Amino acid sequence: MREDWNRRALEDAHYYVAFGRHNQDEDEFQATAHEVVHGLEYELRRFPREANRRAWRALEIGCGPARLMRPLSRHFGEIHGVDVSDEMVRLARERLRDVPHAHAHLSAGADLRQFADESFDLVYSYAVFQHIPDKDVTLSYLREARRVLKTGGLLWFQVNGLAAGGAPTDTWSGARFRAEEIADFANGNDFQMYTLEGLNTQYMWTSLRKRPKGWWAELPASPPPTSARIRKIVNPHGTEPVVPSSGRFACASLWIDDLHPECGVNHVRVRMGDGWGLANYIAPPLAGGEQQMNVLLPEGAPTGLVPVRLEWLGRQMGPEAIMRVTAASPQVPRLMTVADATDLLLGPRIRSGSVKVVMEELTNPAEVRILIDGREAAVSMAHWSCRRTPRVELVVRLDETIGRGTHVLEVAARRQRYPAVRLEVE
Repeated sequence: MREDWNRRALEDAHYYVAFGRHNQDEDEFQATAHEVVHGLEYELRRFPREANRRAWRALEIGCGPARLMRPLSRHFGEIHGVDVSDEMVRLARERLRDVPHAHAHLSAGADLRQFADESFDLVYSYAVFQHIPDKDVTLSYLREARRVLKTGGLLWFQVNGLAAGGAPTDTWSGARFRAEEIADFANGNDFQMYTLEGLNTQYMWTSLRKRPKGWWAELPASPPPTSARIRKIVNPHGTEPVVPSSGRFACASLWIDDLHPECGVNHVRVRMGDGWGLANYIAPPLAGGEQQMNVLLPEGAPTGLVPVRLEWLGRQMGPEAIMRVTAASPQVPRLMTVADATDLLLGPRIRSGSVKVVMEELTNPAEVRILIDGREAAVSMAHWSCRRTPRVELVVRLDETIGRGTHVLEVAARRQRYPAVRLEVE
């Protein structure tokens, strides 16, 4: 790992950290961090509003050249990062030279031995574990993260959740995790799980709260009396009080009053009609105490008025509510992007010799025809990046007859043809 990531850092650190395009300038590189930083900042709302942020300490596992550490440093009195690459740590220290409370360290391997127990309020990691080929190394880091977290602290991390392929053979593709494995880790290490999103995608991430060891044993055998009440059920992609029965939008947002503070998605169950939905997100409470819980509908969910019941520790929690379920709209294949297959931020400027075509709501890649200058082009790779949407990435390798200059790419799926895209081949 150290040898490979030192080489990548020396070759083009910005590219290998933020897989967008080669030779990104500083502003473009930092812009790739905005969405991740925003997500982490939202997680900070889980801490008490009256908390003294100047006393907070954070740790990043796999900090790279401090792409995330620098913007996040404004929220903490002290922030640390570890990385396996000497060269990445050197770049991080250079980027953080004017941030005196930010510190980058060389990692010893699969542990955090340089840090004391119960010393951080937040430990996070993004686009790191997806490159580690050995699951045991990732799990070792996660157990170490629990050790250095304060009780009540947050662990936020991302892993590759795509369906398992062959065994990883390098330090780029890395090991893949099933959602059940992450839930088992949370249960076995006394974590309350707030989030498990991006299921079956490369970017599956979770948010966990550290609880005392054996905390479940200290709770009553049945949950204490609760006035939890599902106030309304809407679709999280809008405000309408209806949820489609299947497809990409088959998810319900339950807005709940007085949800028990120890309730996590790893121990709550949601009965929807005759099936069980999958809770995958509990939002921080609003000022009035109301909380949002997102639940994926079960396969084969019926349409109509469907009863919804929350269960926690084997007991019903609050009265049933009613969810209005409608039939899903037909899937219509959509052309999302056409870009260089390696330098994605280049768009249809093709520098690598390969084109990536991304389509959604497509169930069979064999239905797609791709033509360049009127001649059919062979798809060299088809990759499902999300089965639920569904989203597929198709890669076409340009042959020797396609020289530099402007070319026309056309895509057809089923009986639909999409507007032509002009490729600028370099």
